[in-house]
Amino acid sequence: MKVTGATLKDIEQIQRLLKSGIDDGAILFRSDDVVATNIRSYITVRTSKGTIIGVTALHIHTKELGEVRSLFVDSDYRNQGVAHKLLLKAIDNGKELGLKQILTLTYRDSLFKRLDFKEIEKSSLPNSKIWADCMSCKHFPVCDEVALLKEI
Repeated sequence: MKVTGATLKDIEQIQRLLKSGIDDGAILFRSDDVVATNIRSYITVRTSKGTIIGVTALHIHTKELGEVRSLFVDSDYRNQGVAHKLLLKAIDNGKELGLKQILTLTYRDSLFKRLDFKEIEKSSLPNSKIWADCMSCKHFPVCDEVALLKEI
């Protein structure tokens, strides 16, 4: 398995991978154009044949705050450390950029907590997050995701 950045030619494969997470409401849908605009934020894990088996994105909110979003692993590769590799790379990227904090909203908080993310009140999230993302979620306004924050 190899951790790499994504390229524009990966968009179709990323969308295919994320489809089941989008369908069940765990991941927000993002159009091909939105993925393309933000392609530099995407991180992938690939098999030796180049197949993308895991993906996440490190979205920048402010010069100090980033967000891990769209963390998803192919069901055939779960519990093999793929999500852990993706999250470590996102944290490293955030440090390289000079971020001070990384947040996430998730239904599965155990991996994040193992990496020192701490639960926070959703009311402390930036308004830009709520209006840009949460409003388009199929679960809004009744959200049971956990908000977590890591100081880096």
